[in-house]
Amino acid sequence: QVQLVESGGGLVQAGGSLRLSCAASGRAFSNYNMGWFRQAPGKEREFVAGISRSGGRTSYADSVKGRFTISRDNAKNTVYLQMNSLKPEDTAVYYCAVAAFTYYNGNYVYDPLRYDNWGQGTQVTVSS
Repeated sequence: QVQLVESGGGLVQAGGSLRLSCAASGRAFSNYNMGWFRQAPGKEREFVAGISRSGGRTSYADSVKGRFTISRDNAKNTVYLQMNSLKPEDTAVYYCAVAAFTYYNGNYVYDPLRYDNWGQGTQVTVSS
């Protein structure tokens, strides 16, 4: 079992940047594909970005491509989400999650049902 703790959220003006971190405790962090999701009030949880176990493969939602970057440091058991050029529509609670699939799958990565371990979330608010 992997425990996840997100941090780095906050209030930022449109056009600003934030870097979210997700620290994992437990065994063998490098064995897990990871994802970031977000959920705005009244909306379903949606995929933001995913990263393979080694960090060699990444995936992004169309809405964040070119603005957000996912990365990981397996030595530190941490996955990051660098968010640039933030927009008010990026406002949400952001969650990191451990994928249930072992081999990185470009289709599975978008599906929250394919993840079985979630952090508590961190609030990101972008003002206009």
